[in-house]
Amino acid sequence: MPEQLTKHPDVTLQVLRSAGARCGEGEAQQILTACPAERFCTLPGGEMCIYGLADASRMTQISPSDWQATFRSLSLEPATPEPAPPASEGSLLLGGGLLLAGVAIGVVFARWRGRR
Repeated sequence: MPEQLTKHPDVTLQVLRSAGARCGEGEAQQILTACPAERFCTLPGGEMCIYGLADASRMTQISPSDWQATFRSLSLEPATPEPAPPASEGSLLLGGGLLLAGVAIGVVFARWRGRR
């Protein structure tokens, strides 16, 4: 019988109840005996235990080595950004031209303000 891990255990329990599961009602736990009673559900096809993220360490079907393998497979380290392509000669000329145009406009504006 499965143990399920979810970010929203209360919502999951409500969805299961809406489908006819009996959850948190003190049903006899035949297989998932370590499941907290409030997280235990019975359905016609079997039992389920619904764990929230905070209770993940209480799960009995997932071992510490399973968690380690999962974390390794998630590659939790940030990806290295790709380096920017080198600037082309054309883009350098355009940038320099725009810089010169900005300086020229600034000089013209400064002279115009000085005459007023």
